[in-house]
Amino acid sequence: MTDVSPAAASGADEPDVGRPAGDVDALAARLLDAAASRTPIPPLTDDVELTVTRAYDVQDAVVAQLDVGPAPIAKLGLTSRAKQEQMAVDAPLSGWFGHDMALEPGEPVATGELIQPRVEPEIALLTSATLSGPGVTAAHVLAATAAVLPAVDVLDSRFAGYRFTLPDVVADNASAARCALGDPVPVDGIDLALAGCVFSCNGVLVATAAGAAVLDHPAAAVAWLVRDLARRGRELPAGSIVLSGALTAAIAVAAGDVVRVTIDRIGALELACR
Repeated sequence: MTDVSPAAASGADEPDVGRPAGDVDALAARLLDAAASRTPIPPLTDDVELTVTRAYDVQDAVVAQLDVGPAPIAKLGLTSRAKQEQMAVDAPLSGWFGHDMALEPGEPVATGELIQPRVEPEIALLTSATLSGPGVTAAHVLAATAAVLPAVDVLDSRFAGYRFTLPDVVADNASAARCALGDPVPVDGIDLALAGCVFSCNGVLVATAAGAAVLDHPAAAVAWLVRDLARRGRELPAGSIVLSGALTAAIAVAAGDVVRVTIDRIGALELACR
């Protein structure tokens, strides 16, 4: 996931009485306009008070403009324990892709349509049943997982230089821009925590990791999402795809780059940039 200011991440739901709260729709419009014009903006929290709870209201207003559909594609961020400790937070964050943000197989990502694209490798889970409620665990998620897929999350912060607080990035729909998905394979017999990942760019090794980098298990990350949705009176529908969180640090990409993700027993995925 991208960089968050540690000072701003801590106590993110405590109001700052020195600044106005700001109108949810107006804040969402700032983010949508930045994406449409490919012009980065300062963090929202530079001039308004924004808690994480209110930031999700802003995110909802942003996502309302997307074609999410009945079987959405969700994404998770800040799923690394080390990253959470570094940022002084104790939970991940989530966002959503519109279906037109999901690249077709073999389709390159058009970097000119984005502001400052970065990519990171992930394990995605495809649900076979609706998941809901505050007591959902990783075991429940695995029982409701039809398949797993290699994935590339294409990030594009609407904030200049990827400078933002935790509420900012929540409001900005977790920096969602595009996603690429590989072929689904049955999860039976695969220990997702031990699944090794090799991430390369232009034939050069970038990083290696294992599924345990994501909240100790990708299904645990999805379980967190379901519990957080329950807190907001929502559920994760059957047929949803969830990108469970970055296995490695994100890297910046430009036209001409080609990234490749290979995940043991799950498969490989190559994404070209134009």
